Formats: sequence, structure tokens, C-alpha cells
Amino acid sequence: MLVWLSEWLARYFHFFHVVQYLTLRAILGTLTALFIALLLGPTLIDRLRLLHVGQVIREDGPRSHFNKAGTPTMGGVLILLAIVLSTLLWADLSNHYIWVVLVVTIGFGIIGLQDDYLKLVLKHSRGLSARRKFFYQSMLALGVAVYLYLSASSPRETTLIFPFFKHVLLPLGPWFIIVTYFVIVGSSNAVNLTDGLDGLAIMPVVMVAAALGVFAYAAGNIVHANYLAIPYISGSGELIIFCGAVVGAGLGFLWFNAYPAQVFMGDVGALALGAALGLIAVIVRQEIIFFFMSGIFVLETVSVILQVASFKLTGKRVFRMAPIHHHFELKGWPEPRVIVRFWIITLILVLCGLATLKLR
Repeated sequence: MLVWLSEWLARYFHFFHVVQYLTLRAILGTLTALFIALLLGPTLIDRLRLLHVGQVIREDGPRSHFNKAGTPTMGGVLILLAIVLSTLLWADLSNHYIWVVLVVTIGFGIIGLQDDYLKLVLKHSRGLSARRKFFYQSMLALGVAVYLYLSASSPRETTLIFPFFKHVLLPLGPWFIIVTYFVIVGSSNAVNLTDGLDGLAIMPVVMVAAALGVFAYAAGNIVHANYLAIPYISGSGELIIFCGAVVGAGLGFLWFNAYPAQVFMGDVGALALGAALGLIAVIVRQEIIFFFMSGIFVLETVSVILQVASFKLTGKRVFRMAPIHHHFELKGWPEPRVIVRFWIITLILVLCGLATLKLR
């Protein structure tokens, strides 16, 4: 929105040409989302508290969590509001990638909002049934996957690339739709599983989003893309604005979500953020690197799969409790220690993922 306004003002004041620079708009988008989250956070938390939208604690969970019962949830609304408003203000709204990512973010957010509303407001213990939730996620992910496949203007937009190898490429063809579907849905649910401790999920989301912003900027610049031997995806650079908004909104939310949390993200935030990150990774053709940088999300998901499979097949549990962050809590790790150590692991993985830009 402000891009269009700056273009008009630049006719009369040369200074406004600076707003056309992606890097400046990414910084401004980050700060705008951060400011919105910090400004609206206290009001939203008070409103959620008045509505008695409080967290329900698992009876078989760590005893240290029992004092969290009743903490306002659905704070993901704050994150999504900050992201959407900041993106609309600073992104080029003629860019179709911006609208695709916004649609997916809002769509998955609505799915999560419905689940949170049923569980926390209407007191339906199970919330949205797993079958219905998966159906809605699948329809939205498949719709976006088909759109990206049909709108691709060159084969490189649907080709799987491998880190460390310049010339190892795998044209996916129609399989691009399947890969995209699994990346979006898998990432969405993985972030949701990770969101179990104060600030545990949001900081890895912030770090991965920042890294994807770097990949988006490089992939959207033909000079940088050719130099780094990554696919040039015309228009993808604009996604750095969205990634910046995720970083700002995430840090603003962390202000209230840091231990001990004043508010929790809820499904409305976790499902939306996970889906958005997965979609951006697909657009910039970095699914494998995204999988690596999101190692904490992957670990949490795999721990649940192993736990369920082991219990059904042998009647025994692999971990004391799944997802795995609860396993470490039950081993005696204080909650802040689990959180910070998972953050450190994510930082290492993200830095290694960024390093692959030159190791090709």
C-alpha cells in the first residue's frame, strides 16, 4: 500500500524513491509488526482474560505446568494481525506471491481459531476433530499447490534443488503438488506440536523466517541467484517483507510469551505460522534446507510419531512423554533450560542452512 503511495510522492519528492528498496521495506515491515504487537498485546491479553479463554493443562503432563491453567490463549491472533497489517502496508500488493502467502496464513489461522474457539470458549474438550482439521488443511494446501504449479512460468519454479550441489536438480513435474502439500501441512502441524512451552515455538519461527527472508531476497535477484547458484524466482524477493513481518510480530509476541508466559499462541498462531514458513520454503525452492533449519520442529514431530507407534506396537513408550520437550522436563530439566537449549540448537541449524548459500 505504501509502495504505491511512495511511487506517487516520488514524482514530486525524490526522497521517496528510497521506499522502493526491498531491504528498507523489510526493516520497516519488521519494526511495524513489532510495534503493532507491543501496542495491541496488553489489550488483547486483557480481553482474552475477560472472556476466560484460558489454557487447559493435560492431567498427565508435568506438574510444573498445572499453575499455567487459565493463562490466556489464542494469542496467535495478535501475531497474525501484526503480520497481515505490516505486510499490507509495506509489501508490493501487485506481487502474487504476497497474496498467496497471506491467503495461506489467514486460512490456516482460521482453522486454528475454530479449533481454539471450540476447545476454550465452547468447552468442547476435543475441539475441532482431527479428521475435519486435516481435511481443511489438505484442501487449502492442495489448492495453493495446484495454483503454484499452474502459474509457474519456468521449470526452475517446480524443480527440487539439493544443497552443496550446483547441478543436481530434480524436475518434479506434477509431483510438485504432492511435495508442496506435504511441506505446508507437515510444517503447520510440526510448529503446532512444538508450541508446548513458554516461547519454545515462537523463537525458532522467528529465526527460520529470518533465514527464509535471506533466501527469498537472493532468489528474487537474478544477479545474486546466479552468483549463489540457486534458482532465480522472479518476484520472490518481495517475500522478505512478509518474513520481516513474521520476525517483528514474533518478537513482539515473545515479549508477552516469554517465561512465565502471560499469553499462549494457540492453534490459531502455530498452524498459520508453520504453514506460512513451509509455503515460503516451497516458493524459493529451499524445501530441503528448510527441513534442516526446522530441525527442532522435525524432532518434536518425530518424537510423537515414535511414541505413538511404539506404544501401539509394543505397549511401551520410547520417551517419558511426547512431544520430546516434555521428556526433558520429566527428566528434571527446568522449563527455561529446555527452551533456551532448543533455541540454541535452532540458531546453529539456521546458521548452517545459510552457510549452504556459498557451499555449492
